[in-house]
Amino acid sequence: MRGLLVLDLPFDQAGRFWRGNLHTHSDESDGALSPAEVARRYQNAGYDFLAITDHFRAEYGFPLTDTRALRTPGFTTLLGAELHAPRTEAGPKWHIVAVGLPLGFAPPGPDESGPELARRARAAGAFVGMAHPAASLLTADDAESLDAAHAVEVYNALADREHRGDSWHLTDVLLNRGHRLNAYAADDAHFQPQDPPGCVAWVQVRAESLDPDALLAALKAGHYYSSTGPELYDVRLDDDRITVRCSPARKILLTGGAPGLQVVEGEGLTEVSLSVAMFGQGYCRVTIEDADGGRAWSNPIHLGDLPTATATTAATVGG
Repeated sequence: MRGLLVLDLPFDQAGRFWRGNLHTHSDESDGALSPAEVARRYQNAGYDFLAITDHFRAEYGFPLTDTRALRTPGFTTLLGAELHAPRTEAGPKWHIVAVGLPLGFAPPGPDESGPELARRARAAGAFVGMAHPAASLLTADDAESLDAAHAVEVYNALADREHRGDSWHLTDVLLNRGHRLNAYAADDAHFQPQDPPGCVAWVQVRAESLDPDALLAALKAGHYYSSTGPELYDVRLDDDRITVRCSPARKILLTGGAPGLQVVEGEGLTEVSLSVAMFGQGYCRVTIEDADGGRAWSNPIHLGDLPTATATTAATVGG
């Protein structure tokens, strides 16, 4: 029996949730809109922060789009880029989201590989994400080589146009192989006429303020969840059961490092308790789905990290 364990997920962290998008493009690369117009659209849609991650390629002059002038008291930006270098098994270039890059980050060297470029971005202070693995046809070998990644882009709204928006399968394979990775959802918005609309996938980051450094630290710690609609209010473990509180849902489920699932289905579900026994000392994760088909995902919960206890105990789960 584990007793009541407070997981190192965002819900009991100090501060509040801030809604943001981590993968966006402007006309500094192949987007249709100026950085100012992109930021205006997200702010008008109720977002608290935005990272414009233009393609860091020679044909665009290796832009690291400076959005600091777009910050206001109620809206901020994180500086970043989508990095590219040769190559993956199926594609000529890697796609790597790096949020929190310093201005002046150097372009890739002529012999620098994708994993090497990602390591340099992480060393420079960035949160590193594995962009749209399903759309890029990344293999497990590709993904394992990107050892600087903090997280996998498990949902990409632009890639969903080609039915390759969901990358949870690869993420679960990596987690089962012992890689400590979190998961985020993003728009990859370009605002081109043929594209899906922006502002449909996001992260909810728990931090004490909208200060960019506070948001970046929370991302690296895994103090966030991802959504395309519903809200997660709380996730906690009590005597080998996960209790989830959320906005009204039609399905709440646990999946993870074992085939199968624990699930409750119904109308207007706002709180359920699900057994974690089938996951042993592995990991599990929460998914909720609302009546409109929107989903929200917790980061992985590593059960093997949690001490066995009979009294109330705080536990640290990897981020």
